[in-house]
Amino acid sequence: MTNVVDVDTVNVMDVDHLDAKNEVNSALLRGEVEREGLLPHLDLLRTSSFIFRHQFGLDDLPREPGLILVRGPRQFGKSTWIEGALRKTIQEFGPGTGLYLNGDHLRDDRHLSDVLRDLASLYPPHVPVRRLFIDEITAVRDWSKGLKRALDQGFLRKVLVVTTGSKATDLRRGTERLPGRKGKLARTHYLFLPVSFSEFARVCGNDLGEALLPAYLLSGGSPAACAELGRQRHIPEWIIETTRDWILGECAIAGRQRHSLVAVMENLHRHGSSPIGQTKLAREAGLANNTVAAGYLEMLADLLSVGISLPWDAWRRIELPRKPGKSPFVNLLVAVAWAPETLRCPGDFGALSPARQEVWLEWLVAQELYRRRALAGEAEPERLPFWQSNEHELDFVPSPNEYIEVKRGPVSPIKLAWFARAFPTARLTVICQTPFETDRMRGVTIQDFLHSTGTPGHSGP
Repeated sequence: MTNVVDVDTVNVMDVDHLDAKNEVNSALLRGEVEREGLLPHLDLLRTSSFIFRHQFGLDDLPREPGLILVRGPRQFGKSTWIEGALRKTIQEFGPGTGLYLNGDHLRDDRHLSDVLRDLASLYPPHVPVRRLFIDEITAVRDWSKGLKRALDQGFLRKVLVVTTGSKATDLRRGTERLPGRKGKLARTHYLFLPVSFSEFARVCGNDLGEALLPAYLLSGGSPAACAELGRQRHIPEWIIETTRDWILGECAIAGRQRHSLVAVMENLHRHGSSPIGQTKLAREAGLANNTVAAGYLEMLADLLSVGISLPWDAWRRIELPRKPGKSPFVNLLVAVAWAPETLRCPGDFGALSPARQEVWLEWLVAQELYRRRALAGEAEPERLPFWQSNEHELDFVPSPNEYIEVKRGPVSPIKLAWFARAFPTARLTVICQTPFETDRMRGVTIQDFLHSTGTPGHSGP
């Protein structure tokens, strides 16, 4: 049932100095969520025939107060989602139950806390919910201090604050700076995830046909890239440039060098799915030492662009951080933007060598494992260990008794008979072109793997 609020009890003019540019909150207090230009990302969505459902674990917002932080890469639809959640709040609970703030319009943490105090005073009395949506809060310098100040002063005691952001250094650390201030919600931290392959197939399958898989791989699950590939089978340069600019901007904010980042990206592509130690990475990328190399990899992991794949000790059930590891891309749009090859359409992927295609397929599996683990609420979904011996290697260890190997071509289970001897209680999934099934192993196509709904996760020691 929609709750009707008497907006005359609110001084709507108080909103003007908060959002003078487009008077978003003035309209929200009146319940005018269908006004043209009020929610620009939703306006654009109405004109598109390629609309993807977002799934990242937050299907419905809670009604109780608290703090929710949603982090995700650029070009993944966070602003569109937050506008949709804002409109749904007004439609369901009435005028003034949801207000909006754009972090790009704020100077610093003091400005943020002042605006939050003013906004908190605008909610009509007796409304069933009070929600404040802050888009790109990480654009505000020291935003966590401003938010902490407002929470400590009690301005937001009755408000559910929903924030989005994509800044590298704040993806996790912002939540760590707010202990005990996120309410009693069951979960407060979410990662905005790629569009799933099944969703991409639902929307674009008829348009792309056999090009569906390579198109999805090149898109990285970015809704913008997915839509362009569905529309014209090609990723436009503006998407590539936006992705590059985002990474380079984060590099500059972190005080790192552009040429060093380029060298790191080149090495990640050059070594592909082979382990590389940080000392070797530093030497080949021209970095000062392995600590600097680790810093670049940590930044890219914070940006939800690469995973952390360390060797797995199957007997002790631990990862081995002192041995050479891998850094698989978990955002393939970033991999495409920095690839030595020009990959803009499905045919470009088909022109790659079989060995290079296999690397990209392994990265696609890494992206999917990361997506599933984040969807399940894993604390560190980017941790994707692999197993290696002197004779054999398995690409992923999603859990202590589950292993995954990725092959581009056909695979015979006879060549994998060693697995049952090496791992008496574990199971192996082989992603290949020739499906098979044994007591301990199964072969599935990459399409079937991407369509499956399992959420494997590494449970740690």
